[in-house]
Amino acid sequence: MPAQLFEQLHSDWQTVLSSKKELIEQIESKLDGSVAPDFCKIFRALSNSIQSTSVVIFGQDPYPTKGHAHGLAFSVDNSVSPLPPSLRNIFEELRTDCAITRKSGDLSHWFDQGVMLINRVLSTEAGASMAHAHLGWQEITDAVAQELGKHDVVAILWGKNAGELVHYFRPDWRIESAHPSPLSAYRGFFGSKPFSRCNEILKSNNMISISW
Repeated sequence: MPAQLFEQLHSDWQTVLSSKKELIEQIESKLDGSVAPDFCKIFRALSNSIQSTSVVIFGQDPYPTKGHAHGLAFSVDNSVSPLPPSLRNIFEELRTDCAITRKSGDLSHWFDQGVMLINRVLSTEAGASMAHAHLGWQEITDAVAQELGKHDVVAILWGKNAGELVHYFRPDWRIESAHPSPLSAYRGFFGSKPFSRCNEILKSNNMISISW
Protein backbone atom coordinates (compact mmCIF):
# COMPACT_ATOMS: atom_id res chain seq x y z
CA MET A 1 0.00 0.00 0.00
CA PRO A 2 2.59 2.59 -1.07
CA ALA A 3 2.13 6.29 -0.25
CA GLN A 4 -1.38 5.93 1.17
CA LEU A 5 -0.78 6.66 4.85
CA PHE A 6 -0.15 10.40 4.42
CA GLU A 7 -3.51 10.73 2.64
CA GLN A 8 -5.32 9.67 5.84
CA LEU A 9 -4.31 12.92 7.52
CA HIS A 10 -6.63 15.91 7.73
CA SER A 11 -5.39 18.65 5.43
CA ASP A 12 -4.30 20.67 8.49
CA TRP A 13 -2.01 17.84 9.56
CA GLN A 14 -0.78 17.27 6.02
CA THR A 15 0.47 20.85 6.12
CA VAL A 16 2.02 20.57 9.58
CA LEU A 17 3.64 17.22 8.82
CA SER A 18 4.71 17.96 5.25
CA SER A 19 8.38 17.83 6.27
CA LYS A 20 7.74 14.38 7.76
CA LYS A 21 6.12 12.92 4.62
CA GLU A 22 9.23 10.99 3.62
CA LEU A 23 9.52 9.52 7.13
CA ILE A 24 5.83 8.55 7.06
CA GLU A 25 6.38 6.79 3.74
CA GLN A 26 9.41 4.99 5.17
CA ILE A 27 7.33 3.80 8.12
CA GLU A 28 4.55 2.73 5.78
CA SER A 29 6.95 0.61 3.76
CA LYS A 30 7.78 -1.37 6.90
CA LEU A 31 4.20 -2.17 7.87
CA ASP A 32 2.70 -5.53 7.00
CA GLY A 33 -0.66 -7.24 7.22
CA SER A 34 -0.43 -7.94 10.95
CA VAL A 35 -0.46 -4.27 11.96
CA ALA A 36 -2.67 -2.90 14.74
CA PRO A 37 -4.78 -0.91 14.25
CA ASP A 38 -5.85 -1.78 10.72
CA PHE A 39 -3.87 0.21 8.16
CA CYS A 40 -6.86 2.37 7.22
CA LYS A 41 -7.19 3.61 10.82
CA ILE A 42 -3.57 4.36 11.74
CA PHE A 43 -3.99 8.13 11.39
CA ARG A 44 -7.60 8.25 12.58
CA ALA A 45 -6.60 10.44 15.55
CA LEU A 46 -5.34 13.05 13.08
CA SER A 47 -8.44 13.11 10.86
CA ASN A 48 -9.99 16.16 12.55
CA SER A 49 -8.94 19.77 12.05
CA ILE A 50 -6.56 21.46 14.45
CA GLN A 51 -9.11 24.21 15.09
CA SER A 52 -11.67 21.66 16.29
CA THR A 53 -9.23 20.14 18.80
CA SER A 54 -9.46 21.42 22.37
CA VAL A 55 -8.00 18.46 24.29
CA VAL A 56 -5.35 15.88 23.53
CA ILE A 57 -4.86 12.65 25.48
CA PHE A 58 -1.51 10.99 24.81
CA GLY A 59 -0.89 7.34 25.51
CA GLN A 60 1.87 4.84 24.67
CA ASP A 61 1.01 2.56 21.74
CA PRO A 62 -2.05 0.77 20.34
CA TYR A 63 -3.64 -2.26 21.93
CA PRO A 64 -1.85 -5.29 20.45
CA THR A 65 -4.80 -7.66 20.91
CA LYS A 66 -6.35 -8.39 17.53
CA GLY A 67 -9.57 -6.44 17.01
CA HIS A 68 -9.02 -4.00 19.89
CA ALA A 69 -7.16 -1.00 18.44
CA HIS A 70 -9.23 1.14 16.06
CA GLY A 71 -7.16 4.29 15.68
CA LEU A 72 -8.08 6.24 18.81
CA ALA A 73 -5.81 5.77 21.83
CA PHE A 74 -7.39 3.73 24.65
CA SER A 75 -10.62 3.27 22.66
CA VAL A 76 -12.07 0.01 21.37
CA ASP A 77 -15.11 -0.92 19.29
CA ASN A 78 -18.43 -1.44 21.05
CA SER A 79 -18.19 -5.15 20.42
CA VAL A 80 -15.06 -5.62 22.55
CA SER A 81 -15.74 -7.39 25.84
CA PRO A 82 -14.27 -7.53 28.37
CA LEU A 83 -12.67 -4.10 28.13
CA PRO A 84 -8.88 -3.83 28.15
CA PRO A 85 -7.52 -3.32 31.70
CA SER A 86 -6.22 0.20 30.97
CA LEU A 87 -9.63 1.30 29.73
CA ARG A 88 -11.34 -0.24 32.76
CA ASN A 89 -9.03 1.84 34.96
CA ILE A 90 -9.81 4.96 32.93
CA PHE A 91 -13.51 4.37 33.45
CA GLU A 92 -12.97 3.75 37.17
CA GLU A 93 -11.19 7.10 37.47
CA LEU A 94 -13.96 8.74 35.45
CA ARG A 95 -16.51 7.30 37.88
CA THR A 96 -14.73 8.56 40.98
CA ASP A 97 -13.77 11.88 39.41
CA CYS A 98 -17.05 12.86 37.74
CA ALA A 99 -19.61 10.28 38.90
CA ILE A 100 -19.97 9.10 35.30
CA THR A 101 -20.37 5.40 34.54
CA ARG A 102 -19.48 4.19 31.05
CA LYS A 103 -19.86 0.69 29.69
CA SER A 104 -19.03 1.08 26.00
CA GLY A 105 -15.31 1.16 25.25
CA ASP A 106 -15.79 3.26 22.11
CA LEU A 107 -14.49 6.76 22.87
CA SER A 108 -15.56 8.23 19.53
CA HIS A 109 -17.97 10.46 21.47
CA TRP A 110 -14.94 12.16 23.05
CA PHE A 111 -13.16 12.42 19.70
CA ASP A 112 -16.22 14.01 18.09
CA GLN A 113 -16.15 16.74 20.76
CA GLY A 114 -12.55 17.68 19.95
CA VAL A 115 -10.59 15.28 22.16
CA MET A 116 -7.65 13.91 20.21
CA LEU A 117 -6.83 10.40 21.45
CA ILE A 118 -3.35 9.61 20.21
CA ASN A 119 -0.44 7.38 21.13
CA ARG A 120 3.26 8.17 20.99
CA VAL A 121 3.68 5.17 18.70
CA LEU A 122 0.83 4.86 16.21
CA SER A 123 1.08 1.21 15.25
CA THR A 124 2.28 -2.11 16.56
CA GLU A 125 2.43 -5.69 15.45
CA ALA A 126 -0.71 -7.62 16.32
CA GLY A 127 0.04 -9.58 19.47
CA ALA A 128 3.15 -7.61 20.44
CA SER A 129 3.22 -4.37 22.45
CA MET A 130 5.70 -1.66 21.34
CA ALA A 131 6.83 -3.75 18.36
CA HIS A 132 7.00 -0.60 16.20
CA ALA A 133 8.68 1.68 18.74
CA HIS A 134 11.80 1.76 16.57
CA LEU A 135 10.13 2.88 13.32
CA GLY A 136 10.24 6.63 14.01
CA TRP A 137 6.67 7.33 15.09
CA GLN A 138 7.95 9.44 18.01
CA GLU A 139 9.28 12.05 15.58
CA ILE A 140 5.80 12.34 14.08
CA THR A 141 3.99 12.62 17.39
CA ASP A 142 6.60 15.08 18.67
CA ALA A 143 5.64 17.33 15.75
CA VAL A 144 1.95 16.86 16.58
CA ALA A 145 2.52 17.85 20.21
CA GLN A 146 4.64 20.83 19.19
CA GLU A 147 1.85 22.12 16.95
CA LEU A 148 -0.90 21.55 19.51
CA GLY A 149 1.17 23.40 22.10
CA LYS A 150 0.84 26.55 19.97
CA HIS A 151 -2.95 26.44 20.36
CA ASP A 152 -5.41 26.47 23.25
CA VAL A 153 -5.35 22.71 23.76
CA VAL A 154 -5.43 20.93 27.13
CA ALA A 155 -2.80 18.17 27.17
CA ILE A 156 -3.47 15.07 29.26
CA LEU A 157 -0.27 13.04 29.37
CA TRP A 158 -0.56 9.49 30.69
CA GLY A 159 2.63 7.58 31.37
CA LYS A 160 6.37 7.96 30.78
CA ASN A 161 6.20 8.01 26.99
CA ALA A 162 3.54 10.70 26.94
CA GLY A 163 5.45 12.62 29.61
CA GLU A 164 8.29 13.11 27.13
CA LEU A 165 6.06 15.71 25.45
CA VAL A 166 5.55 17.85 28.54
CA HIS A 167 7.80 20.69 27.35
CA TYR A 168 5.57 21.40 24.36
CA PHE A 169 2.64 22.50 26.52
CA ARG A 170 2.13 25.42 28.89
CA PRO A 171 2.15 24.31 32.55
CA ASP A 172 -1.36 25.58 33.18
CA TRP A 173 -2.71 23.71 30.15
CA ARG A 174 -1.34 20.26 30.91
CA ILE A 175 -2.26 17.39 33.21
CA GLU A 176 0.30 14.67 33.90
CA SER A 177 0.01 11.36 35.68
CA ALA A 178 1.05 7.72 35.62
CA HIS A 179 -0.32 5.50 32.85
CA PRO A 180 -3.70 3.86 33.55
CA SER A 181 -2.35 0.35 32.95
CA PRO A 182 -2.60 -2.10 35.88
CA LEU A 183 1.19 -1.89 36.28
CA SER A 184 1.12 1.82 37.12
CA ALA A 185 -2.43 3.00 37.81
CA TYR A 186 -1.91 2.92 41.58
CA ARG A 187 1.27 5.00 41.24
CA GLY A 188 -0.52 8.25 40.48
CA PHE A 189 -3.22 7.69 37.90
CA PHE A 190 -6.01 6.90 40.34
CA GLY A 191 -7.00 10.10 42.08
CA SER A 192 -5.42 12.37 39.47
CA LYS A 193 -8.87 13.69 38.42
CA PRO A 194 -7.90 14.39 34.79
CA PHE A 195 -11.47 14.77 33.54
CA SER A 196 -12.68 17.39 36.00
CA ARG A 197 -9.34 19.22 35.88
CA CYS A 198 -9.51 19.35 32.10
CA ASN A 199 -12.98 20.85 32.15
CA GLU A 200 -11.91 23.40 34.76
CA ILE A 201 -9.14 24.58 32.43
CA LEU A 202 -11.53 24.80 29.49
CA LYS A 203 -14.19 26.68 31.47
CA SER A 204 -11.67 29.12 32.93
CA ASN A 205 -10.67 30.00 29.35
CA ASN A 206 -14.27 30.39 28.16
CA MET A 207 -14.15 27.17 26.17
CA ILE A 208 -16.73 24.40 25.94
CA SER A 209 -16.23 21.62 28.48
CA ILE A 210 -16.19 17.98 27.45
CA SER A 211 -19.14 15.67 28.07
CA TRP A 212 -17.16 12.68 29.30
